[in-house]
Amino acid sequence: MAKDRPVYMGPRLRRLRRELGLTQADMASDLEISASYVALLERNQRPLTADMLLRLARTYKMDMSELAGDGGAEQTARLQAVLKDPMFADIDLPALATGDVAVNYPGITEALLRLHTAYREEQLALADRGVEREDAAEAPDPVAESRRFLGARRNSFPMLDDAGEKLAQEMEAAGGLAGWLKAKHNLRVRRLPSDVMAGSMRRLDRHRDAVLLDDALDGASTQFQLALQIAYLEMRRDFDALLKDGQFASESGRRLTRRALASYGAAAIVMPYTVFARAVEARRYDVEALARQFGASFEQTAHRLTTLQKPGQERIPFFFLRVDHAGNVSKRLDGAGFPFARHGGSCPLWSVHHAFERPREVLTQWLELPDGQRFFSIARTVTAGGGGWGAPKIERAIALCCAAEHAHRLIYAAGEAPPEPTPIGVTCRLCHRSQCMARSAPPIGRDMLPEDFRRTHAPFGFADG
Repeated sequence: MAKDRPVYMGPRLRRLRRELGLTQADMASDLEISASYVALLERNQRPLTADMLLRLARTYKMDMSELAGDGGAEQTARLQAVLKDPMFADIDLPALATGDVAVNYPGITEALLRLHTAYREEQLALADRGVEREDAAEAPDPVAESRRFLGARRNSFPMLDDAGEKLAQEMEAAGGLAGWLKAKHNLRVRRLPSDVMAGSMRRLDRHRDAVLLDDALDGASTQFQLALQIAYLEMRRDFDALLKDGQFASESGRRLTRRALASYGAAAIVMPYTVFARAVEARRYDVEALARQFGASFEQTAHRLTTLQKPGQERIPFFFLRVDHAGNVSKRLDGAGFPFARHGGSCPLWSVHHAFERPREVLTQWLELPDGQRFFSIARTVTAGGGGWGAPKIERAIALCCAAEHAHRLIYAAGEAPPEPTPIGVTCRLCHRSQCMARSAPPIGRDMLPEDFRRTHAPFGFADG
């Protein structure tokens, strides 16, 4: 007769108990064992036999695969990603040792991950704080707080990706988003005229058990708004858990970030991570083709491309920017820590500012920053609003940018030799290209030359030192 094969999974058992909100005594009572035995199991001083695994599964109505977990693969991938930070470059960190730490010491691993996230967030906060106002007491900037939170985490939230995938599978079985809302929450979907909606594109009407949508919304917007309502209904705890680790000086900053997380969750439902990540490789990052495949808009799809950094399933890291005709940046999403994530968008040589001259056409461009870093960019205009004669709408331009080393994987750069890149700067105040004709302001740290005897073609002349 074969014996039960013992396994040690103390940290996973402890995490399960805490997720269920149980004490060791509670779990012991449920499993009909002693509290001291639970403590020994959690400290890996006793093996967890197959019989005990079955007992756990039956008692807590869980799938065996949930209890077995992934063997620490996700934690290992996350830790390995963090240890690629340049600050650790001079330390020998073998992959095998990293895996051992992640599997055997999950608590220490989680502590390191949280510390690194807090470090990145604080670094971004310092970058936002100008030298001239370090000691000044200024009102909090909610937009900067939200961008800092997203940037510190590379705009990647695997918890929401996993939740979105699970919900997407349930919705497919229920016949779609509307069918799932009716079956799960007894909410029907109703489309009403814009004047009845009184300025709202979506509203949850608890009194009539309905999700109300503006009937002027197109197909992609309708789907996304339903997914957004589902995210608010189903992912509240996930949002709260993620926000708990953030640093917010204002309630508005927290609310803006929560809204961003909800949009992330909606995208994770409409474009489930595993399926979408597989599709982007098959279609070579063709944004329009991907948008049609998933019933999303060009902008929604471009957003989603910035989030594909789930440990172990990473795709090309992108930076996303959205600007209006006046050059105002209304959105930045950074999945790679690009240098222009903090200030980029104001350089007039970047094609994103010329996209308005060629509406709905994808413009490609190779870019080079003053420090020699090269990037590949695509830009296109997108339209929000409209839906009827006289309905207000606004046109903006968006850009997706990746490091030049990844460009060969994009359909937009297929089969062409990189041309001479366009020299751009993240912003005039940080760009030291002295001969730039498009410059609007002198760079920090350079002395201007007098014009008594000489006037340069460039807007400003600078001393050599």
